[in-house]
Amino acid sequence: MTTDELASAYFDKARKRWKVLDVLAEQEAWSDVVREAQELVELALKGMLRWVGVDTPKWQDVGPILVENSRFFAEAFRDRLPRLAEISLELRKERERAFYGDVDVVPTRDYGPEHAQTTIEQARYVLENLDLFEPLHRPDRTS
Repeated sequence: MTTDELASAYFDKARKRWKVLDVLAEQEAWSDVVREAQELVELALKGMLRWVGVDTPKWQDVGPILVENSRFFAEAFRDRLPRLAEISLELRKERERAFYGDVDVVPTRDYGPEHAQTTIEQARYVLENLDLFEPLHRPDRTS
């Protein structure tokens, strides 16, 4: 498997998670929307990094790595990296709490539609940028 194939697989997995967000929202599974949105963002951003030849770590927030490696991204895309990194950090912070809860957090009680809507908007932003990212990079890539 080439780096491009793995990056494409990440992109595909991210896009499939987008469809899941609607189902979870219909079920009022607000904390699950947050968790799946975080995974969508993580996969999309890790795919972008792999696509430009940067190895990705096994942790969830790769935002700083995006910014640190901005020179590998098309100039037309670089100004978007700070916002993508910000979203990555915000959702990574919510990841565990939304899924497992904590001493003072019960996910099914403490997450509501406003949390879900915010994370859906963040996920949408990432996917819109993924759609922009691919055409900027695909034509001149070789495996």
